[in-house]
Amino acid sequence: MAKNKTTETKNSVAAFLKTIKDEKKRKDCSAIIDLITKHTGLDPKMWGTGIVGFGNYHYKYESGREGDAPLVALSPRANAITLYLCNAKEKAELLKKFGKHKTGGGCIYFQKLEDIDTNILIKMVDNSIKHLRKLYPD
Repeated sequence: MAKNKTTETKNSVAAFLKTIKDEKKRKDCSAIIDLITKHTGLDPKMWGTGIVGFGNYHYKYESGREGDAPLVALSPRANAITLYLCNAKEKAELLKKFGKHKTGGGCIYFQKLEDIDTNILIKMVDNSIKHLRKLYPD
């Protein structure tokens, strides 16, 4: 069975943020990380070399594949800030109110913090966490 490439590391989130060349993207990602941290009480951790995750859960599929993943995550990619949230209840309805974004492959992409409604972001974060904790209880 293949091992997951993206796992939680001991790398510093602050040091990672300093590597983001685009100052606006760096500030936006810092603000989003602060917002999620304050709202959820979950500390940000590095997952792999470029994903900041919050919390974690252990999954096991019927196929036997299992692993750990963050409950919620984000990554400052070259073309957009990427949010990793599960397909939780009301996601489609909330995305209509979220602001300027694109979706694909289960991810949400947006360019800058001003493009989105952070209250809707927090609702989606809450829904994702509740859904995953129900689906994969400890």
